[in-house]
Amino acid sequence: MVDNDIHVVLIFSMPKQTWSAVKSAAIKLNRDELIGLTAELYRLSKQNQTFLHARFADAEAVLEETKVVVGDCLYPDMQRDRPLQVAKAKKVVADFCKAVANPIAQADLMLAFLEQGNAFTVEYGDVDAGFYNALLAMARRAAETICVLPHELQQAFRNRFAEVVRSSSRIGWGYHDGLKQIYSAAFPDRN
Repeated sequence: MVDNDIHVVLIFSMPKQTWSAVKSAAIKLNRDELIGLTAELYRLSKQNQTFLHARFADAEAVLEETKVVVGDCLYPDMQRDRPLQVAKAKKVVADFCKAVANPIAQADLMLAFLEQGNAFTVEYGDVDAGFYNALLAMARRAAETICVLPHELQQAFRNRFAEVVRSSSRIGWGYHDGLKQIYSAAFPDRN
């Protein structure tokens, strides 16, 4: 007697995908093959194009484009009912910092993020704890990045950061106090 309720299920396990497997294959490529692969990756997505432009072509132009995106996300046009997009703003900053290993450009972008979010809440009032936590996290990253710069390059960034702290004095959620603590810890000679 055959049991019709028994089904045979074959489970195929995919091999684990790792960077080392890709690296092993990429090492074997010649120069032309690597350029071809890079071109294919470039055509694959806008994100890849932005990354490759930032890394190899014109980091300054990508920085300016990224600042516009951050501004649109953190200080959206309320008259057109545009939403805040904190996660998108964080992602474009993270993507830029991966592509461009220039702490001056990184500090500039992180401060732009902080300035835009701060300006939005100064203009429109309190948002929520998640919004302020994102701003404080970016403030920490910005302070850390500024502190690794040569001293003579820090002042302009410190001034921008100090202006954000000053302008946040009426914002709640512990945001202003958090900014003051971050600033004071990073730049103790300015207290």
